[in-house]
Amino acid sequence: MNNYTKMPLLLGTLLISVSVPGYSQAQSDTAPRGAMVHVVITDMAVQDNNELPRLMKDDVKVKQGKTMYTVTQLIPARDQAAGLQLMILIDETLNIQAVGNNLTDLKEFVKAQPQATVIGIGYMANAGVNVVQQFTTDHEAAVNAIRLPRGGLSTMDSPYLSLISLVKGWPKQNIRREVLMITDGIDRLHGETPTASQLGPRFGARGTNGPTVYHSMPTISVDADSASETSQRYNVIVSSIYSPGVGRAARSSWDLDLGLGGLSKIADETGGECYSLGTSNAVSFKPYLDRFQKNLNNQYYLVFLGEPMKKGTLQRIKIWTEQSNSEIAAPDNVWIPGPQYNNNDKQQLELEATYVPITKRTSEPRATPSWRLTGRT
Repeated sequence: MNNYTKMPLLLGTLLISVSVPGYSQAQSDTAPRGAMVHVVITDMAVQDNNELPRLMKDDVKVKQGKTMYTVTQLIPARDQAAGLQLMILIDETLNIQAVGNNLTDLKEFVKAQPQATVIGIGYMANAGVNVVQQFTTDHEAAVNAIRLPRGGLSTMDSPYLSLISLVKGWPKQNIRREVLMITDGIDRLHGETPTASQLGPRFGARGTNGPTVYHSMPTISVDADSASETSQRYNVIVSSIYSPGVGRAARSSWDLDLGLGGLSKIADETGGECYSLGTSNAVSFKPYLDRFQKNLNNQYYLVFLGEPMKKGTLQRIKIWTEQSNSEIAAPDNVWIPGPQYNNNDKQQLELEATYVPITKRTSEPRATPSWRLTGRT
């Protein structure tokens, strides 16, 4: 029988006042209309050798199609608003010799995190995540949970399906939520069954010239698209560090390029970054982690009024600034709730994550995430 222990987790309490310009109860007919949307953006320097000025609300623009959205708040993610949930995912298919020494850099990064950052550690295999350390402010405990990957294959190795399972099991809280994946990005689970029109004259679809022909994937895994959309839907920023894996696919230039392309795609579309030296092994993770830390230090909560459709949906938006040396990284799409969730009449947006219970397994965790966080949805 499995034993469980309860442990409190301090995520910090954030209360952000969102005042809609021109809003009052008496003037609600003339107030800007829309669904209140909050998203985390990162101010990345165009040139790293220059300091980044602090962005103000009027510096940031949001547009959907030809429609400009009203920005109501821009709050730096620091001081009382510095709360961060960071999940570090390590692929079990990684080459142990290639990644081994670099895990020391990862441990030093975890140790250096501020108290407002809660960290979880998970290992990706079998299209799921083995969470070996639930979110904790005890960074030493998180460091102790980091181990070498197994360096082997499972029956369903897909970092994208693992990411999806994590994000869908992550209770929604209005706080910074980020994932750092360490993987080669190769989807070893899926190939491609082409249609008859894609096949040459000597081959055909089932029932013509024999069974359909099975090919390796001609493009980035379709699950990379799904992982990106799921992460954007639930407001999770995904960054990644490329590290070589094992097996035949890890020796295929084709698979290597597709894997790196999948990681880059997800990072770009969710507002994160993919760190790599092409498909070569990094001598050290430290430059990547330093860059990642700089991004964490230059993030903002952006609140704006979006135009709802009949029901909640992901909408393509553009977020930018004209400030010199500033380049904003943000999700390509944001979830805008339907009219039934229109909270324009609220004058405050609460970003709360207080003491919440976590159930921690004392035995070996399951292959899929066993979240016990209770959060506001």
